Amino acid sequence: MTHSTSTNATPQKVFIDGQSGTTGLQIDRLLACHEHIEILRIPDSDRKDPEAKQAFLNDADIVVLCLPDDAARETASQCRDTTRILDASTAHRVDPAWTYGLPELTQDRRQKIADANRVSNPGCWPTGFLLAVKPLEAEGLLPTEKTLSVNGISGYSGGGRQMIERYETRASDAPNDLWYSRPYRLSFGHKHLAEMQKQCNLAKPPLFMPSVGHFAQGMLVNIPVDATLLNQAAGAADIQLLLAQQYEDEAFVRVHVLNDEKALEDGFLDPQGNNGTNRIDLFVFGDDEQVLLTARLDNLGKGASGAAVQNLNIMLALDEMAGLTV
Repeated sequence: MTHSTSTNATPQKVFIDGQSGTTGLQIDRLLACHEHIEILRIPDSDRKDPEAKQAFLNDADIVVLCLPDDAARETASQCRDTTRILDASTAHRVDPAWTYGLPELTQDRRQKIADANRVSNPGCWPTGFLLAVKPLEAEGLLPTEKTLSVNGISGYSGGGRQMIERYETRASDAPNDLWYSRPYRLSFGHKHLAEMQKQCNLAKPPLFMPSVGHFAQGMLVNIPVDATLLNQAAGAADIQLLLAQQYEDEAFVRVHVLNDEKALEDGFLDPQGNNGTNRIDLFVFGDDEQVLLTARLDNLGKGASGAAVQNLNIMLALDEMAGLTV
């Protein structure tokens, strides 16, 4: 869905707090050629100077937080009430005072983002989960009192700088013994579960098993659904049609045909297929009895920095696609 825009003559000032982190660097790169946005960059020598940072916070039209949760809360508290904030951390994603920034989630979501002073950028795993599952919940198909299962694999860049360094060192030191797929959070409690549960009105958090693969970017989010668990009779074809109708006007969401063999490579689905874009692919595999919903996205694109730029565009009444690749 292409949304209309203002062509303001004066660029809007954006300050990225945490500009040297993985997400901050990506947002900075995407905004660098954005004609309607001026990036305020604090010198490295002033990054830990509270007064210098406060001056940047005061001067910005929008502050983007790319910080650990506690630091994001602290910086948010230092901003003026009139300063708009987009938080890319987990800190405010289930805070009722903040607007959850997933534009495609509900019909009124874009307007809420446009009007908000405080917007939380969604997590990468929840973005895939929610866009695949939310239409089923909204249609009354999904039994929200049941525990849903979710699994998937993500590139190692989702773990931040330290994880990136570990995987790159492994590739250099042991190229014949890579960490191809490693499940994590086996004791549950993943930090993204709260937003999955809240935004989909689930009685219980999903049963979630994520994995990290030995590739930098890209991810697959899988939600298996047994048709007998649904509130109404529906198979894979019905669910694919529901998703296709829900997102037919969404520029960044591509719903594939049922059991799309052409999207596979010798029967395999590449998690890196949307790297470098802000696109999310939704797949429906299965039949009348068993269904697999799969979302594919770039964990640093639609799962992080791309989503942030999309939200910034909405907040500033600019072309929603500006600076982004489909």
